[in-house]
Amino acid sequence: MKELARSTNPVEISWMEALLSSAGIPCAVLDAYTSAVEGSIGAFPRRVMVHDDDLVAARQLIRDATPTGH
Repeated sequence: MKELARSTNPVEISWMEALLSSAGIPCAVLDAYTSAVEGSIGAFPRRVMVHDDDLVAARQLIRDATPTGH
């Protein structure tokens, strides 16, 4: 698996999961437990992982869905 993104923003992570799922791209979120246990102070980002073969498509999907200027 390859890292697609990392973020301390749980809303952003949830958005990515939903977007990838709707496109049929499986993903896994790593470090969610550690991030939650540390009290959400942002010290430990969560990582969105996808299969190696899906990385290019997943990056393009995120890029296309992200508003310009972000």
